[in-house]
Amino acid sequence: MTLRRRLVLSIVALVVAVSAVIGAGSIIALASIQTGAIDAQLQKATARASTKFGQGDGQQGGRPSDDLLQPLGQAAGTLTAYYVTGGGAGGIVLQEDSSRAQLTSTQLQRLGEVKVGVAPTTMDLGGGIGRYRVAAVQVDNPVLGNAVLVVGLPMSPVYDSVRSLLLVVIIVVAAALVAASVVAAVVVRRSLRPLERVAETASTVARMPLERSDALQDVRVPDTDPRTEVGRVGSAFNRMLGHIAGAMQARERSEQKVRQFVADASHELRTPLASVRGYAELTRRMGGDLPKDVVYAMSRIESESIRMTSMVEDLLLLARLDEGREIQFDDVDLTGLVFDAVNDAHAASPEHPIDVDVPDSPVVVVGDAARLHQVIVNLVTNARTHTPDGTRITVGIAPAASGSGVDLTVRDTGQGIDPEFLPKLFERFARADSSRSRTAGSTGLGLAIVDAVVQAHGGSVEVTSEPGDTVFTVHLPAEQPAAAGGAAAAVPGAPGAAPAPGAAPAPSAPAEPPADPADTWSDVPNRA
Repeated sequence: MTLRRRLVLSIVALVVAVSAVIGAGSIIALASIQTGAIDAQLQKATARASTKFGQGDGQQGGRPSDDLLQPLGQAAGTLTAYYVTGGGAGGIVLQEDSSRAQLTSTQLQRLGEVKVGVAPTTMDLGGGIGRYRVAAVQVDNPVLGNAVLVVGLPMSPVYDSVRSLLLVVIIVVAAALVAASVVAAVVVRRSLRPLERVAETASTVARMPLERSDALQDVRVPDTDPRTEVGRVGSAFNRMLGHIAGAMQARERSEQKVRQFVADASHELRTPLASVRGYAELTRRMGGDLPKDVVYAMSRIESESIRMTSMVEDLLLLARLDEGREIQFDDVDLTGLVFDAVNDAHAASPEHPIDVDVPDSPVVVVGDAARLHQVIVNLVTNARTHTPDGTRITVGIAPAASGSGVDLTVRDTGQGIDPEFLPKLFERFARADSSRSRTAGSTGLGLAIVDAVVQAHGGSVEVTSEPGDTVFTVHLPAEQPAAAGGAAAAVPGAPGAAPAPGAAPAPSAPAEPPADPADTWSDVPNRA
């Protein structure tokens, strides 16, 4: 139950309880007051009846006359009964038309139970006359002798008044319930508006990805009056947002320093690596007079320099993508890129059968051809490198399930990926196997490059895996991302990309993957 509802119900319940208590008290007070008035009238009626009865006048056949039992001055409804020592008894009730109705034997029997000298009591006589307030006195009649006289007055006026007041109380309580509900709803709603604004601000912050600290600068709670409870909550919330923004800014500065270091280091390493590679290649070509072990060492130096150059290029590419630099957008035949990547994979790893499932007509997307080719090569290489020989790989292109864009899928029938590793699969340097060997592990940059390049195209990449079926799905949008702006990319190897200041000339070999892509691209987790 919401706080608003609890408050409204509490207020309404309180109003109803107070109204009920007041109504019940009023009814009890009215009944008590009117009963006291009846007792006062009963005392007077008893005095008149006992005085008249004690005179002894008006005897009829050995019994008192009606006038003797109901003297002048008695009110309509007055009941008088007598009980003579020896067994004689009788009684009448004065009617509205001044006639007198005789009491029945049952009623006389019940009235005979009233004790002399006790306080008036209420008794239900039935027989159509209802409840009466009665009192008994001892009277000495000259003719009948010692007798007990019982006088009573009807309680119907009291009950009628109580019923009328009860009806009024019910109507008043119902009206108070409606009014209290409306007023409480309005008051509580207005009172909780500041709290709702705080909650809305908290929900807004919770929906934010919180990747950038400036996103929190415009999210503030206006209700910060320290004199109110909600104001103190709002003030504390604003301070918390300030602390979060400061922490995020510190993290951004730290990450920016790391990115800048990686970019600078990668950029500066290209020059010595190009020199090492060039001199190693020159020495190998002129190695006719060199010992075989020296020639072999030079070939290994050249091979490792090529591999390290590719790793440096990967790091530089990721650093530049992190900086938000745009890539070269143009119309790209995605079908042709798939066939090129598959043909290269066939040549490098013929023991893996690779199928192609693409539409008959070319599929054209807007993007960077070199980088999209790199994405396909990385995914295919990961699939063939970390599955046993003979594992079937399928590369497909189909319209996106969302109805907009294209889905590129790379599926294999290997042993699957560890479910615990899936959440961090696309993180940099993430490897399920800690081995540093090229046969069991890698630098863990390949899938990070896939994720960064796809995001730069405004798309997304996801993976589902179970034993016998692992699928990487790359969703590419139908149009160029709005943030791209159509400018050329400043990433390594992109057409027309200008070299960074102080960069060494690129080596004579192209900056494409070497013959064996497994030597450059990152691996998925060890599936053994």
